[in-house]
Amino acid sequence: MDAVFNSFLLVFISEMGDKTQLLALVLAAKFRKPWPIMAGILVATILNHALASFVGAYVTHYFPKELLKWILALTFIGFGLWMLKPDKDEGYEQTPKWGPFLTTTVVFFMAEMGDKTQLATVALGAKYMSPLAVTFGTTAGMMIADGLAVFMGSRFTHQIPMTLIHRFASALFILFGLAIGFGF
Repeated sequence: MDAVFNSFLLVFISEMGDKTQLLALVLAAKFRKPWPIMAGILVATILNHALASFVGAYVTHYFPKELLKWILALTFIGFGLWMLKPDKDEGYEQTPKWGPFLTTTVVFFMAEMGDKTQLATVALGAKYMSPLAVTFGTTAGMMIADGLAVFMGSRFTHQIPMTLIHRFASALFILFGLAIGFGF
């Protein structure tokens, strides 16, 4: 249950103000069809995060436990520092050639490649060695965070200070890294 809860919490908080949340907002404004957009986000996230968490669990077989512990600790601390630099909308303004579901699935999957949440999912997969639990938790975190953008639109993003959320997420990642490294 720790894997699901911690995966959910880390991804939900780190997704706030992330480029993929901004992408969800843009897609919602463009198509005005929230359910196909949410379905596309779900499919893209499951595929992307399942791959990431399985890779994370797989690499644990190739590193000594003590080295892996410090790699994970430094990775989470690095994510915490990375969270202090918020993402910006990277211009997903192209005219879509497909409908809302397929456009969202493809664009969202590609946007998640190398994103903080995907890399965090790799690290969570390595920490918990439970790819299904991690994928479930990270996917739930993505769905709720991006669902807020899809259904609440710009009202949500203007009412909550993203700087505060990024600082909270940063602290959470750093604390998680310290807990891994120092065993508390």
